Amino acid sequence: MTVALVTGASSGIGAAAVRRLLRRGYRVAAVARRADRLAALADEAEAAGGLVLPIAADITDADQARGAVARTVADLGGLSVLVNNAGIMLLGPFETSPPSDWRRMLDLNVLSLLTMSQEALPHLRKAAAGSRGIADIINVGSVAGRVARPNFAVYNASKWAVTALSEALRQELAPDGIRVSVVQPGAADTELLDHVDPGFRERLAAGPLGSVQRITADDVADTIDYLAGLPPAVAVNEMVVRFARQPF
Repeated sequence: MTVALVTGASSGIGAAAVRRLLRRGYRVAAVARRADRLAALADEAEAAGGLVLPIAADITDADQARGAVARTVADLGGLSVLVNNAGIMLLGPFETSPPSDWRRMLDLNVLSLLTMSQEALPHLRKAAAGSRGIADIINVGSVAGRVARPNFAVYNASKWAVTALSEALRQELAPDGIRVSVVQPGAADTELLDHVDPGFRERLAAGPLGSVQRITADDVADTIDYLAGLPPAVAVNEMVVRFARQPF
């Protein structure tokens, strides 16, 4: 039985990825802070004959992040696929941006990903040496990790870090049979914009980015599922996923 762990699993891309991996027959640990949403996801999975292990944790706390991995392995019997999806986007002019926002983005978008990945490595190596023949780290980045824009400075920095980290880990872990992939969604219909200052969100909506049509969380989850389901001899290391008519 293949076991996956998905962070940021209480909504959006994370919840959609949990559902999609369940359809593949995986057991899935769903990690996020909102326990009520995770419980609902677990109930939904049980009704459909699947298994979701809800783990309420703040993975910006390194001990809680490590505990989420440990509980996954203890309760589900291993770990073959790690989906680092949790993230936050706080936008606005750099000059007036509060350092607390910088820390929130770097803590969740970068440092928690580092902790989860490092803690998972022994278990992923074991999975790669087993019957599956491969293990996966799938990082959810952003097109903001490819193209920098004004008012996105620190978010850009965090997502460029995810892109660079993914490639460095790919080279380091490939000999161990651990594939590392980064998925870079364009504009997506998720809760990500809910955290942006309302005044700046209105400015954003009035500009070119505000008129861009958005892909769905399910579209991105399908990409994650595709990567996890590749044959053991094949690796796709970077995927950009945009609405078909999105020009930038």
